[in-house]
Amino acid sequence: MRVLAGDIGGTKTLLQIAEGKAGRCRAVREQRFDSASYDSLSSIIHEFLKQEKNKKITAVCFGIAGPVKTTARGQSVKVTNLPWEIHSQELKRRFKFPQLRLINDFQAVGYGIEALGAKDLVVLQPGEPVEHGPRAVIGAGTGLGQGILIWNKDHYVPVATEGGHANFAPTNELQLELTRHLLKTVGRTSWELVLSGHGLVQLYDFLKARGGVPESPAVAKAMQADDPAAAITQAALERNDPLANQTLDLFVDIYGAQAGNLALTAGATGGVYIAGGIAPKIIPRLTDGRFMRAFLNKGKMKPYVADIPVQVVTRPEVGLIGAVLAATRLK
Repeated sequence: MRVLAGDIGGTKTLLQIAEGKAGRCRAVREQRFDSASYDSLSSIIHEFLKQEKNKKITAVCFGIAGPVKTTARGQSVKVTNLPWEIHSQELKRRFKFPQLRLINDFQAVGYGIEALGAKDLVVLQPGEPVEHGPRAVIGAGTGLGQGILIWNKDHYVPVATEGGHANFAPTNELQLELTRHLLKTVGRTSWELVLSGHGLVQLYDFLKARGGVPESPAVAKAMQADDPAAAITQAALERNDPLANQTLDLFVDIYGAQAGNLALTAGATGGVYIAGGIAPKIIPRLTDGRFMRAFLNKGKMKPYVADIPVQVVTRPEVGLIGAVLAATRLK
């Protein structure tokens, strides 16, 4: 079967044509688009398919960064970090797709996990995985995605969640100060407010306002000239800048704590996977022990989470792979 799949995020949209059968496929053509440069997903699909000679598409699946709503009239998604509304029936009518499914982007990542090999993963904790035990996936990027994977017959089925928007919970005095700062400046708390690209900047601004560590003029200039989150990360990893270092340390502490929370919530005896765009860029800070100390800081549940495998997904197209695999299972 010939399928069209997409990974639709606030920053980028990846589309791919693939051929294969249930659970197996090979890529035919792939293209990346800057999401913010288009007014809709339809516009991107139209541009992508203009170059497609073989127009026969058997099934379509899009992994989208936002909650999927299903009604008698079909599926719809309001993309969380874009002014887009995507409707399954509208896309089917316009492009004459015989089958189309919309899934959450972290459902797509969940489907893609099974296609990864050892080269696509960095082990933070080997643990003792339970065969076919529940798995969990969490990933900070433009936003914060979380998902749960349940074994069904012969493969894992991902369950979408919006846990990234749950209220942030501090674990020490510094994070208590951060909570007060968020309530004062934003009026609320959530994990995504601190575990995302804009969350990293939020942490930097909090620590700068707190005082104690001066801001480097060079870092301030770099943040104005380019992606501020990337500038902070680069300053911490390459230049050992004190304020950027403190920011990344706080980010990793919070990331590890929430990954551990998700492991407990999901009963993830099959493993926890750290996905998203940020983790592969900060591998040295995830592998130095800090992340896992926060992950394991669960009191009497420490032995439980110590048995859970924890791995970082380094393959950036895992969500697209998952969307392809999900499309091949449409009947």
